[in-house]
Amino acid sequence: MRLIWPALLVFAASCGLTDDGSLPVVTGTFGSKPLVTIPKGKPGRTPRITVLSTGTGRRTLPGDVVLADVDIRRWSGQPYMNTYDGNQPTTVVFDGRQVAETWRRSLIGRPAGSRIMLVSPAAEALAPNVPLTGVSPSDTLVLVFDILGGYPPDARLVGRTLPAVPADLTPSDRPRTLIDGSGAEVRAGSKVVIQYVAAKWPSRTVVDSSYRRGGPSAFTLKPGSVPPAWLDALVGQHVGSRLAVPAPAADGAGGPKLYVIDVLDTLTPEF
Repeated sequence: MRLIWPALLVFAASCGLTDDGSLPVVTGTFGSKPLVTIPKGKPGRTPRITVLSTGTGRRTLPGDVVLADVDIRRWSGQPYMNTYDGNQPTTVVFDGRQVAETWRRSLIGRPAGSRIMLVSPAAEALAPNVPLTGVSPSDTLVLVFDILGGYPPDARLVGRTLPAVPADLTPSDRPRTLIDGSGAEVRAGSKVVIQYVAAKWPSRTVVDSSYRRGGPSAFTLKPGSVPPAWLDALVGQHVGSRLAVPAPAADGAGGPKLYVIDVLDTLTPEF
């Protein structure tokens, strides 16, 4: 999801204070859906950012693709949307275009593993492709980000060329390990960060690619959140691996596909 919103904002030094001096209270561990308690009183009028916890991973950089889980709710406490229930973190492409300034200030320069809270009017907190459903531009939203990491848009296995579908791969084949990785093991239920290409069978025409979409994507390895062929092929692999993964027509719409997947990172539930 590319999030773009042209805005010039002034950030208050109070970092999340309401008119009566209180903050929303966020509980729960990093990587799990947060519990947010909204205080009494009216919110402030300017966007405010609070660092709830600081991770120990690589700091995100300008130009990165930032992967994060996010929970968004109204100031009343009513849920608005979140990525935790769908098991697919959002992808924010900081490619020099005007991403929302609130998101840039919340996500850039933060270590992976950090939890950040943004309290902001809806017009300054949401991008055009996130509809203002049931809220007005002036309504206050509370956003909690779990930053999984930042990655270069062209991130790939070190020293390797871009992935290509093997000429002899067919939908009836078993998944094939093209490059053995030596990093952390990918576990069921973990989040995995990948780059991939997908080709249609039998033409082998590339019909989808994370490189074309803007960079790495993250998925939670649970049934229903990724194609079954991915789940079977990725669990037990290691960071740094490249896999050729056939997916039969039953795995999704559009007929059989052939995938080549580079495993860039994995984040266990304890991360």
